[in-house]
Amino acid sequence: MIRPRRTTIPFRSAACRRDVGVSVAANKVPGIRAAMCHDIYSAHQGVEHDNMNVLCLGARVIGPNLMLDLLRAVLTARFTGEEHHVQRLGKIAR
Repeated sequence: MIRPRRTTIPFRSAACRRDVGVSVAANKVPGIRAAMCHDIYSAHQGVEHDNMNVLCLGARVIGPNLMLDLLRAVLTARFTGEEHHVQRLGKIAR
């Protein structure tokens, strides 16, 4: 069972070989909104529109330089809080 560590940082990353398994497992934890991202656009949009709080990375899928770029993108992105994004999250939480 995955148990998120308590931290003051509201964002986490998870890595495995391909990123699919860790994404599925992480999303079973209440409060986690995990996504696998292979490009910078999806990474920052995941935070801005879907309030993603776990970035799943696949070691066999992307290289270390892109991993760092993706982490930078999500760590600098902020959830917009726009009404339609908040409503979407409400639907997911039900």
